Amino acid sequence: MKKITLLVVIAVLMSLFTVQYAFGRQQVVEVASVSAQDATPTPAAEEEAEEAEAMAHPSVEIPFLSAWMNSPHANAESTSFRRWDNTDPAEVPVTCAKCHSTPGMIDYLGADGSEPYVVNQPVPVGSVVECMACHNDVAVSLDTVTMPSGLTISNLGHEAVCMECHQGRASQTQVLAAIERVGADDPDAVNADLTFINIHYYAAAATKYGTWAKGGFEYPGQMYDAFFLHAPGVSACTDCHNPHTTELNLQLCATCHQGVESVDDLHDIRMQGSMMDYDGDGDIEEGMYYELKGMQEVLFASIQSYAADVVGMPVGYTSEAHPYFFNDTNEDGEITEDEAVGDNRYASWTPRLLQAAFNYQVSKKDPGTFAHGGKYIVQLLYDSIADINAALPEQVDIAAMHRTDAGHFDGSQQAFRYWDGSGAVPGTCAKCHTADGLPFFLGQSVSIQGAPSNGLECSTCHSDLTTWDLRVDEAVEFPSGAVLTSDGVGDNLCMNCHSGRASGKQIETRVGNLPLDEVAASLSFVNPHYFAAAATRYGSEANGAYQYADKEYFGYFSHVRRFDSCTECHNAHQLTVDWQDCADCHNGVAGPEDLVNIREYEDDFDGDGDTAEGIAGEIATMEEMLYEAIRAYAAEAATPIVYDSHSHPYFFEDVNDDGVRTEDEGRYTAWTPRLLKAAYNYQYVQKDPGAYTHNGQYIIQVLYDSLEDLGVDVSGMVRP
Repeated sequence: MKKITLLVVIAVLMSLFTVQYAFGRQQVVEVASVSAQDATPTPAAEEEAEEAEAMAHPSVEIPFLSAWMNSPHANAESTSFRRWDNTDPAEVPVTCAKCHSTPGMIDYLGADGSEPYVVNQPVPVGSVVECMACHNDVAVSLDTVTMPSGLTISNLGHEAVCMECHQGRASQTQVLAAIERVGADDPDAVNADLTFINIHYYAAAATKYGTWAKGGFEYPGQMYDAFFLHAPGVSACTDCHNPHTTELNLQLCATCHQGVESVDDLHDIRMQGSMMDYDGDGDIEEGMYYELKGMQEVLFASIQSYAADVVGMPVGYTSEAHPYFFNDTNEDGEITEDEAVGDNRYASWTPRLLQAAFNYQVSKKDPGTFAHGGKYIVQLLYDSIADINAALPEQVDIAAMHRTDAGHFDGSQQAFRYWDGSGAVPGTCAKCHTADGLPFFLGQSVSIQGAPSNGLECSTCHSDLTTWDLRVDEAVEFPSGAVLTSDGVGDNLCMNCHSGRASGKQIETRVGNLPLDEVAASLSFVNPHYFAAAATRYGSEANGAYQYADKEYFGYFSHVRRFDSCTECHNAHQLTVDWQDCADCHNGVAGPEDLVNIREYEDDFDGDGDTAEGIAGEIATMEEMLYEAIRAYAAEAATPIVYDSHSHPYFFEDVNDDGVRTEDEGRYTAWTPRLLKAAYNYQYVQKDPGAYTHNGQYIIQVLYDSLEDLGVDVSGMVRP
């Protein structure tokens, strides 16, 4: 029998059958034409009629029918489809019909010839999400969705149909608009015009797209994770969920996640890129599901404390009754059936309480948050707790909780969110600031523009996600042109992005033979970039800092044999220092904060008379001296300078010479060769916070020479 497409099958079926749903039971009614004049047919006539009927209407197999019939989309007994049975008239309103009926979705898409992206009229009750809701001429070509926040996402493929109904019905936009509409300026003042705002159910797409979709309320001044790319090949809805049963493909999960045999096993999953104790319970072995659960409990307890102690009206929550938050009349912390009624809905909302309650509901109404975008939810919960805390008489202790991950896996940070506005990471940045930039570079020896990422992924460094083999890189070319390699496992991968983006060679080329103390319009600040630990470690071999002529500099710093590579000192995933190993040789190291006290030298490098302080202290003093020398030199040259470590290009004109950079003070342009060299070295040391241990003596040499070149009296100091 020839296979025919699903659309053709459905078209044939619709010409043969009318599918009706009455009281939740599917009734298939055959359309027959029987004449009232027909008498009881003879056996021969019956046989001829059956043959004619068989030829006219050959049997048609509906693809995936049984799978769909056992799915939530076909559950005609569900409240999702029965809620409006007793309304008068019994119809699904236009605000709900798109996702709670098939005619509503067809109307919304404009597949019935009506205006698209709007439901024009209520829909009679009785339908579920049938085949034609997702398989019609418009739906099959749909690849763009607009989220409640106004974000439009394109090039989605067929998961756009899923996202139409799994995006929620509210976002940060609606929360802010409600607060602005009622003029609620005081965050802790009860406003009778404020009401609870519900994101709605199963808003998986909002979770998945994080800060791009702004499904949660995002607090001012904070940055949030964006689109969560699970893993290559498993990032779309239908990559993980069967589109007809909606069930998860657990066998696919088990490919990477060992021990997954049931849906409950998914709750125990914890990957190496999520190794912080988010809920502060001391357990980083539990799955992300339980981390979120722990944070939800802390947030709800904070909400209850705020409602009772600040607002003066206790609140309770139930997931079973709209609008979810009710007055806790007996103050027992629970909402009973007699409390979960419309007249007892919670009405003492303040802006602060509304924002936190909205985020609590966001976290509760997507049961798959831990897999769809758990870190975004972690940040929403943490910030809500912190904000509520600010108003509580007795604050909740959140010191042990964590909002974000280590740098490589912290998608909320500027290192990954800087390009959200433009939508593209340029080739000069993509190698280290996108998840697939390094693999592409290793394969093609070139970097190209890429899409913004939500941090690095397992596949960034691992070529196989079942064996976890590391990608191979034989050698690394540093910005100075030096080609270096390490014997440490995976060190070359680390070095690719921790070698900086400039070197002393670039400074040499820039200044050339220009007069040392004359301002040159051709000069501008050169930024070595961040965390150039590998360049520091290789010292003069990498030439990461500017090295003054006729001076000798230390080369590669060999620590000790057992701890002489990146991953022998740093946890490859948490990026933390394995300080317990340091304590084996360095007395007094009882925690990571003690590492700055380590010193193995007797010389007083900074000349302050203290030979007991750690090398980090020696470097810190010399850094301070260099900054003051830079400011003094610039002021004497008639153009004061100020440094801001958080704003590119870092050095600005200090117009009022007060040492503090303000928004109206622009970039510094009065560079002389001497000033540029010193400023570059100052920035180099600033941007490698571990320089004291990566190659402390090299750094001290660089600082000493910079001070000396600026005319500082270094007679009391010691150059290694």
